[in-house]
Amino acid sequence: MDPAAQSTQGLVMESNSYLDGVVEQDSVSHEDNEDDFILEEIGDCLDDQQGEPIVILEPKKGMMLDSEDDAVRFYKGYAKKKGFGVIRRTTRHDEDNKLNYFTLACSRQGKAQYSSKNSFKPNPSTRMQCPCKINFSRRGEKFCITSVTLDHNHPTSPSKSRFLRCHKKLDLDAKRRLELSDQAGIRMNKNFGSPVIQAGGYDKLEFGEKECGNYLQETRRLKFGAGDAHALYQYFLRMQSKDPDFFHVMDVAEDGRLRNVFWADARCRAAYESYSDVITFDTTYLTNKYSMLFVSFVGVNHHGESVLLGCGLLSNEDSETFIWLFKSWLCCMSNKPPNAIITDQCKAMQTAIEEVFPHARCRWCIWHIMKKIPENLSGHEKYGNIKYTLSNVVYDSLTKHDFDEAWVEMINKYDLQDNDWLHGLYNSRYLWAPAYVKDTFWAGMSSTQRSESVNAFFDGYVNARTTLKQFVGQYENALRDKVEKENHADSKSFQEVIPCITHYDFERQFQAAYTNAKFQELQEQLRGKIYCYPTMLNQEGLLYTFGVREDRKIVFEGEDGEIKEKRFISEFTVLFNQGDCNLKCLCRLFEFQGILCSHILSVLALMEITEVPSRYILQRWRKDFKRKHTFIKCFYGDMLNTPGVQRYDSLCKRSHQVAENAAESDALYTLVMDGLNDLQIKIDAYRASHEVQDQHTEKVVVNPIPVRTVGCPPSKRKETKISQVVKKPRAKKPQGKTDLLAANLNG
Repeated sequence: MDPAAQSTQGLVMESNSYLDGVVEQDSVSHEDNEDDFILEEIGDCLDDQQGEPIVILEPKKGMMLDSEDDAVRFYKGYAKKKGFGVIRRTTRHDEDNKLNYFTLACSRQGKAQYSSKNSFKPNPSTRMQCPCKINFSRRGEKFCITSVTLDHNHPTSPSKSRFLRCHKKLDLDAKRRLELSDQAGIRMNKNFGSPVIQAGGYDKLEFGEKECGNYLQETRRLKFGAGDAHALYQYFLRMQSKDPDFFHVMDVAEDGRLRNVFWADARCRAAYESYSDVITFDTTYLTNKYSMLFVSFVGVNHHGESVLLGCGLLSNEDSETFIWLFKSWLCCMSNKPPNAIITDQCKAMQTAIEEVFPHARCRWCIWHIMKKIPENLSGHEKYGNIKYTLSNVVYDSLTKHDFDEAWVEMINKYDLQDNDWLHGLYNSRYLWAPAYVKDTFWAGMSSTQRSESVNAFFDGYVNARTTLKQFVGQYENALRDKVEKENHADSKSFQEVIPCITHYDFERQFQAAYTNAKFQELQEQLRGKIYCYPTMLNQEGLLYTFGVREDRKIVFEGEDGEIKEKRFISEFTVLFNQGDCNLKCLCRLFEFQGILCSHILSVLALMEITEVPSRYILQRWRKDFKRKHTFIKCFYGDMLNTPGVQRYDSLCKRSHQVAENAAESDALYTLVMDGLNDLQIKIDAYRASHEVQDQHTEKVVVNPIPVRTVGCPPSKRKETKISQVVKKPRAKKPQGKTDLLAANLNG
């Protein structure tokens, strides 16, 4: 008989030893196909034994194990060799919370549960009510097997055990290698290749790439300088003492370790009252050399500029962290959610938004989508043509029908039916395609680069070597300058007048009401009016329907495959109610941006309308409207000063005044110097008799735990064509010392 199938006689069970025997196995019948399959798999996956008999110690009723860990280790070892996973199903404790009983079962036990919201796309499930299980009960300090069920209702495969989660583990050597490679900046896909080669193949490893990624995510700790997190805590306390409306939340773990932070000053909170209609949220900016994430809530002010509505520091990018952040921000803003929010395609972020802002209109950043075109389509033979065609489909489709029709035409033309990325984009088109989202007011924002424009504002103050202590100070300086720029724009709109470019009365109406920046946007539409040709198509009482033909220039693919430009006539429909002067255009620029489009302006001119209704002059763009946040005193810059620093500054200021007066003559100089000498003697005597000590205890916050950010860093963000033109003529970076000196002198 084959030794692998031969029974082993007897089982030695001694109370003070752990498995000092070999369990007798049942004879393997060659007629049982499933058992033959298992034996073949065992032989295939254990190459080191090379034909030697393989004996699996099966659990038997009455078997004693020294401890709970030994029991779990034994059954997992058996399960791995047999080819199934293990889960813990039941535990019972006594009154002293001491474990008395527990059950280990096959991981496929239990009823299948499907969590997918789409019943036509159910998520897979491994559960199929497998009966295999083993029960352990305490016997003194040991655990005894009280019942055993070894039968499965599904096939098992030992060679596939390494894919089961319960059989995966990272040893100390692998962890250390991963840490070193991560510190060296080696990406995960290349980092994982080293242990695979060293082990001799994937099947020799007890862990996978996902386990490596999870480990690195958990072990990327901030190695802050001493007191960094505590300095932030102290800053918040000082800020709140000066500004009662300053809001801050610190997410601290049970061990006192800082995990996440959110804060917003009184100005941010007041600004949200005026600009709560639409915000952007982004996490792509790194604040310090420890890769902690700086997140920003950003709105648009009346000049069309970014305004900060709160910010935070995060040590993770999972849904739990985002939920905590969004709830903190919502509490800060008096539980008033935004009407619309722009984010990237982060799943964790989307989950958090659905829970915290269920009624807000969410839109994906279109830049994040379009930047993935090379990644997903560059391998196609006609990549260049596809890129231009896709761009035209996205940006030139006026209606949902136009978008759908053009998309299907593109897919069929270039045989892209099997492209999963495009298929997923089309299914989610209502979250990003302009034709589907332009019915909502977005204040002209098309991507989260609005957030990154705020982040870019911090670039002059924060770099990759900035510590958390330094960030607190630099953040103050950056915000102070940001407020000054807004005040300067307010002053220019108040004192300067941009002349009208037409003789229309409604242009002067906008000139008197709008800030300079927004009035210039309206004038851009007025200039576009010269390419628009309105024609009345229908009239029913006071309701008019106009067709507006706009002469445009578009990029297209010629028959020879070359990319060309040509004039193109677009047809727009404008509805006009003469009774209440209500206008609506197919392009929906006013709904999207809050600025009347050139098509509506051409109809206003044709109908000789001299004054537009007030509903088309948005309050959020007006320069004569008083906004609460502009009256709030900013404490930026002086909040980092401790009481000692403030006293020192006050003494220096007074000393400068005395020195200026004393420098007028020798007599005054001598008088002041004598007085200073006498004062120094008094100070020394006072310090000798009085020891000033701060004897108060305060909460100490330990440094946080960050992880790497996802997505593309801001430095690799796509530039606009204008930025590319501006940067193109720049000279190359000087290499030599002489060139460097000359460049500095010229700069």
